[in-house]
Amino acid sequence: MNFYQQPPEDVLSSLNTTDKGLTSEEVKKKQEEHGYNELEQKDRQSLFSLFIDSFKDPMVIVLLIVAIIQIVLGETIESIIILTVLIINSILSVVQTRKAEDSLASLRDMAAPSATVVRNNSTQSVPSKEIVAGDIVILEAGNNVPADGRLLEAESLQVEEGALTGESIPSDKEAIMISEETALADRKNMVYSGTLVTYGRARYVVTGIGKETEMGKVAELIQNVSAKQTPLQRKLESFSKKLGFVILGLSVLIFAIQAFRIFTGEGPEDLQIELLNAFMFAIAVAVAAIPEALQSIVTIVLSVGTNKMAKKHAIIRKLPAVETLGSTGVICTDKTGTLTQNKMTVVQAYLPEHEQELYSSEPTDWSFGENRLNQIAVLANDSSLNEEGEASGDPTEVALINYSNKIGLPFSDLRNKFPRIEELPFDSSRKLMSTLHEIDGEKLLLTKGGPDVVFKRCSKILINGEVVEMTEEYSKTLYEKNEEYSNQAYRVLAFAYRPLSKEALDLEDENDLIFVGLLAMIDPPREEVSQAIKEAAEAGIRTVMITGDHKTTARAIALDLNLFKEDDIALTGQELDALSEEELMEKLEHISVYARVTPENKIRIVQAWQNKDQITAMTGDGVNDAPALKQADIGIAMGSGTDVSKDASAMILTDDNFVSIVSAVAVGRNVYSNIKKAIAYLFSGNLGAVVAIIAALLMNWINPFTALQLLFINLVNDSIPAIALGMEKEEPHIMKQNPRDPNEGIFTGQTLQSVILRGFTIGIAVIISQALGIYYFGSPEISVAMAFTTLILSRTLQVFPARSNTQTSFQAGFFSNKYVVGAFAVCMTLYGITMLPVVRPIFNIPNAFGLTEWSIAAGLALATTIILELKKLVFPSKLAD
Repeated sequence: MNFYQQPPEDVLSSLNTTDKGLTSEEVKKKQEEHGYNELEQKDRQSLFSLFIDSFKDPMVIVLLIVAIIQIVLGETIESIIILTVLIINSILSVVQTRKAEDSLASLRDMAAPSATVVRNNSTQSVPSKEIVAGDIVILEAGNNVPADGRLLEAESLQVEEGALTGESIPSDKEAIMISEETALADRKNMVYSGTLVTYGRARYVVTGIGKETEMGKVAELIQNVSAKQTPLQRKLESFSKKLGFVILGLSVLIFAIQAFRIFTGEGPEDLQIELLNAFMFAIAVAVAAIPEALQSIVTIVLSVGTNKMAKKHAIIRKLPAVETLGSTGVICTDKTGTLTQNKMTVVQAYLPEHEQELYSSEPTDWSFGENRLNQIAVLANDSSLNEEGEASGDPTEVALINYSNKIGLPFSDLRNKFPRIEELPFDSSRKLMSTLHEIDGEKLLLTKGGPDVVFKRCSKILINGEVVEMTEEYSKTLYEKNEEYSNQAYRVLAFAYRPLSKEALDLEDENDLIFVGLLAMIDPPREEVSQAIKEAAEAGIRTVMITGDHKTTARAIALDLNLFKEDDIALTGQELDALSEEELMEKLEHISVYARVTPENKIRIVQAWQNKDQITAMTGDGVNDAPALKQADIGIAMGSGTDVSKDASAMILTDDNFVSIVSAVAVGRNVYSNIKKAIAYLFSGNLGAVVAIIAALLMNWINPFTALQLLFINLVNDSIPAIALGMEKEEPHIMKQNPRDPNEGIFTGQTLQSVILRGFTIGIAVIISQALGIYYFGSPEISVAMAFTTLILSRTLQVFPARSNTQTSFQAGFFSNKYVVGAFAVCMTLYGITMLPVVRPIFNIPNAFGLTEWSIAAGLALATTIILELKKLVFPSKLAD
C-alpha cells in the first residue's frame, strides 16, 4: 500500500520513527544504509572520447584514408586541407554535444539548501542532503520541500506543485486519510521534493529521499531516455555508410582496371610511375564523389534556420531540431500557458436577479448587488498588483482584482477607502476567507469561498438590493447554476456578507450570511490558437493535449479550440494506465486529451506515437515534463518554464505560445527543403565529376581532374552556393502538404531525379569538353584545363536551377534570393583567381589555354543550365520535393 493510503501511525511505524523525530544515531545509521538525500548523476563522456567518436562516420573514414595516402605520396597540400576540414567539423560536434545534456544538474539545483527538522526532541536546521526517511520536517510559507513525505499536521497549507504535476494553481494540502488510489496531483496528504510552500504551515514525516522521491524518479527517467536522432541524422548516417562502401569499391575497381591495363599492355617505360598515376586516378574518384564540406554546410543551413525561428519566438538549442520540426506529424502540447493565456480571468458574473458575461465598463449604471459583489471580491482578498502591473498572490484572487480594474473600479481605491479591520484567513479545511470592514458607516463581514460551503452558511439572499429569506427554491437555483459553471470547467467562487458590530472575529461569525453572487473564472484559450490548430491540421499535423489539470477542464478547453472532435476521447492518467499496449495503439488516434497525467504517462504517449512512425513533438514547462521532452523527437520547452525542462528540450518558446510552434514548423519544413536542395546541388556536381572520370577511364584518356582541382571545387567553390541555397524562401504550398515519411531516404522522388539529371547533364558537358581538348586541340593538358573549366562553371551555374524543383529562377524571382546571386559572383571571382598566371601551375592549367578554349568550355557549362531550366517548363512538377 502507498504511504498516502496509510494512517499516520502506520507510516511512522513502517519508517521506524515517531512524531518526536529521530536521534542522531538513527540518522547516521540510515545515511550509511541508504545514502544522502541527493540525486545521482552518471559520468559524462570525456571530451577526447567525443572527439574520437566524431571520426566514426564512414565518409570521414574514407577521407582520412585518402589524406593518409596523400601524405605518404608527398601530396601535402591536399591532405592538409582534408584534415583541417575534418578537425573543424569534429570540434563543432564536440561543443554541441557537451552543451546538450545539463538536465540533471538543473534538477540538483532545485533541491532546498536546508530544512527544519525535529531530532533528539528538539527543532534544528540541517542541510537538506542529510535528511533521511523517518525525519520529521517542519514547513512554513516560502520553504522549499526538501524530500517527499506524508503530512502529520497541516494548517491552511498550499503548495505550488506545477513543476511536478502540471497544476496551474497551488494545491491545497490536508493531513487527511485517502483510501482510494489517486493520481499524484490529487494526493492532498503528501508533499514532494522540489515543490514550494506558498501558504500555511505543516509537519510531515519523510517517506522518500534522493532517487526515491518523485523528483528522483523524474531524474532517473531523464537518464534512461536516450536522445533521439533526427530524421536527417538517420538518413545522412545511413547514406554515408552506403556511399563510403560504394566509393571504396569504385576506387578499388578503377585502380584494378588501370593496373590490369598497365600489366597487359605493351609494357610501361616506368612501372612505378604508371601504377602511381593509376592510384592517383582512383583517389581522384574518391575525392570527387565525397562532398567534403557537406557536414559544415548542413550545420550552417540549420544555423540560418535557427535565426529565422528566433524571430518567430522559437529558440533552437540543438541544431538538428530545425529540420525535425519540418517532419513533425504529432504535437503533444501542454494546456496551461501554451493553448491558454495562463492567466485566470473572470468570464461570468451571476446575481440572483440576473447573469451576464462581464460587467459594463460604466460603473455608474451598477446596481447595489453588483457593487457589493465587487467590494467583497476585492476586499476579502490578499493578492495585489504593483505599479508595473506585476501580480503577487493566488491566481484566482489576482483574477478578481484584475476584474475590478477592468470594470473601472481600481482595487487600490476600494482598499484605501475601506481598510481591513480584522480577518479570518483562508483555511483549506473550511474553504472560506472573511474580512471585517466599515462600509457606509456600517461594519460588515465580507466572505468568499467555495460555493457549496457558502450556500450552506447563507440564511438570506440579496435580490434587487433587498435582503430576503433564503428559500428552498432559491437554494436549488444556486446549486444548479454552480453545477452549470462547473460543467463548463469554470473555477467558481461564491460571495456573501453580514452586518457585524464586534471587532474580534471567530469562526462562528461565518454563519447566517447574506448571499450576494457568484463569479466564474477560467484560464481562457489564446485567441490565435484555434486558427493555428487548423493550420496544423491542414499541414497533416495532429494536435494532442496533455495536461495535469482535471479532465473536465481540459476537455472544455479542447472543445473551445476545435481540438476535440465528435468521436474523440479524453482520458485521465489512471485510465491510460488501465489500457494495455494493444488497446492504446487501437484507440491512440482518437484520443485528443490526456488529463491528470504522470511523467511516465507522458513518455508512454510519446512512445506510442513514435511506434506509429510519427515524428512527435512534445511541449512542457515543468520538471514532470522533462523525461517526455527528452523522449520526443523534438522537445519544446516554455521560456517561462523550469531550467530542467529547458535543458531536456531541443527548442524553447520565448512567448509560450502554440502559434509559435506552427510557425516554427513552417520554417523547419523550409529548412529541410533547403538542406535537400544544398545536398542535391553538391551531389549533382560530384556525380558529374564521377561520370566524367569514369568516361575518361573507359576511353583510356588522361584523368580529367587533379585531386587539388576537385578539392577546390568541393570545399570552396561549391560551399558558397550551397549555403546560399539555405537562404531560399518557402516553396508554394509547403504547409498544405502532409509531413514527409520519416523513413523516406534523402535521395527519393524529385530529389533523386534532379541529382541524376543534373549530374549526367554536367558529366556529358565535361566529357564533350575533354574530348574537344584531346581530339580538336590535340593536347591532353588543354583537355584537362577545359574539363576543369566546364565542371566548375557548370556546377556554379547549377545554383540557379537548384533553387526549386517546380519553378525556374525567373518564376521564383531571379533576385528574390540575393545570396544566390552573390554566391555566383563570388564563385566566378574565385575561379578567375585560378586563371591568374602565377596560380595556373598549381591547378595544372597551361598557358596555352586561351579565350577560344575558355569560350567553348563556358558555352557547354551554360548549355547545361539552360537545359535544366527548360526541363521545368516542358515537364513541370506540381509540388516541391
